[in-house]
Amino acid sequence: MNSLILNAASRVLVGLMLLFSVYMLLRGHNEPGGGFIGGLIAAIGFALYAIAHGTTKARQALRFDPRAIAMVGLGIAGLAGLGAALVGDPPLTGQWWFFAADGTGKALSVSTVLMFDLGVYLVVVGAVLTLVLALEEEA
Repeated sequence: MNSLILNAASRVLVGLMLLFSVYMLLRGHNEPGGGFIGGLIAAIGFALYAIAHGTTKARQALRFDPRAIAMVGLGIAGLAGLGAALVGDPPLTGQWWFFAADGTGKALSVSTVLMFDLGVYLVVVGAVLTLVLALEEEA
């Protein structure tokens, strides 16, 4: 599509959508959101970029094959599900690790729940972009 307005706006909108998708990913294990909705928002951002600039430039901006992104995400989600087995809990039981971040007593927490959400995020981005880019290339 050769729309000057769409080309200019898509560059700004894609950046904002990717930032918002990461925000939704990170707040998801405590509040509504998470990997699925964050992945959809990111995929919509790349789909907008593909409509505005073409699939070749969208694939260049993505830097990785969408199918590979989905497979890496599936591996991360699977490893997060097996993380509980390391401590003898049933699969997919959430595990948390706390690290002292600074001298104020606040701790940085890392969990298998966040790893699972990240895996879901990558699976959704990869799967949706595989479909969207294939459909866009056909048209």
